[in-house]
Amino acid sequence: MAKTDYFIGEALLGSGSSLAHIDLIIGSKDGPVGISFANALSNPSIGHGGLLACIRPNLLTKPISMVIPKVTVSKMEEANKIFGPAQAAVAKAIADAVEENLIPMNKIDEWLLIVSVFIHPEAKDYRKIYQYNYGATKLAIQRALKNYPPIEKIFYDKDRAKHPVAGLKVPRLWRPPYIQVALDAPSLEHQLKVVKQLPKSDRIIIEIGTPFLKKYGMEAIQKIREVAPEKFIVADLKTLDVGKLEVDFAFDATADAVVASGLASPKSIDKFLLEARRLGIYGFVDTMEVVDPIEKLKQLKQIPDVVILHRAIDVEGAIEGSDDAQRQKWQFVPKIKELYADKKLASGKDRVLVAVAGGLEPSTAEYALKMKADILIIGRYITSSKDIKNSMRQFINILPGYSDIDLKRIHVDDDDTNSLKSK
Repeated sequence: MAKTDYFIGEALLGSGSSLAHIDLIIGSKDGPVGISFANALSNPSIGHGGLLACIRPNLLTKPISMVIPKVTVSKMEEANKIFGPAQAAVAKAIADAVEENLIPMNKIDEWLLIVSVFIHPEAKDYRKIYQYNYGATKLAIQRALKNYPPIEKIFYDKDRAKHPVAGLKVPRLWRPPYIQVALDAPSLEHQLKVVKQLPKSDRIIIEIGTPFLKKYGMEAIQKIREVAPEKFIVADLKTLDVGKLEVDFAFDATADAVVASGLASPKSIDKFLLEARRLGIYGFVDTMEVVDPIEKLKQLKQIPDVVILHRAIDVEGAIEGSDDAQRQKWQFVPKIKELYADKKLASGKDRVLVAVAGGLEPSTAEYALKMKADILIIGRYITSSKDIKNSMRQFINILPGYSDIDLKRIHVDDDDTNSLKSK
């Protein structure tokens, strides 16, 4: 059986009520596209009936194409936008794509196009409707026939992008190392001031510390979220049992990550991590007071997203809590990475990140980074400082790579020339 062609493309151009969003399918007449084309033309649905793409009345474009409105057409005014500027734009874009050799000349009688068009009910400017739909259709065709995007592009942008319609950016840990600011002091007023004074940086994540959580409950997460809507927020639950319930509570309060105690039973930790993964948030395991973190991790069936090497506050002044002892514990950082070396993500990134905590200062932080720590957890040095922004900067400035807002983040229109090429 001969191979049938099948391509999918998408593009969004413009802004406001005149913007155009095109989804299209290009394929062979004798394949699934041909069947879908015939069904759509012979069995139109109410308000979404397809129409053939005409350059002008009585002049179809080639390849033969169908325009289908995404928004229900209920009034003649809305129908005029589809049958007028939108239809003309799509038809002309397809014809130009053939003339410019985007669509091969030898395929114009073999292929069909199904073009789904978004026209906002409040769109008024016919010229803009035409321009945006023309450009979006042509771009979608180009992307479809180039099999865009390559998977490398998706890996690169998926955690950087902010969807313009969703209106929010859900943060992910895509660019370590990070500074995790631990809000431990049980004072909501103080912690709100701390968060507001932090410098703007993608490298800062926020921890709702255990004492803070114990005093205010899940409200602590919600209040911090109000002043830091796009920050990555970690709920330091230090869960020992019934982890599923605590994960659910934190998730409902908008936490991006939850922390289980490494002292919990392997079965409890596994349930905790499984629930976090089911809800799409990060599961941390804090190995505070765990004698051999590697041995404990080997007992788990689930893979944590982050493992914390943690020196307790109460032992910081003791002999076993000295900086030398802390550095010795950080020798586990490369060992943990080695443990999960064969679990790397398809993008090549580490499957498991390693965080270090316990009385960190800029001097000791540099050693932690040298050991390849991914997250530096810092509390009082920042939250008790008289100059929070400056104290934070002391840590941010030692991080490798640019440390402020990711200026290359793509928000609305994409620049395909910057995309990574497919292998």
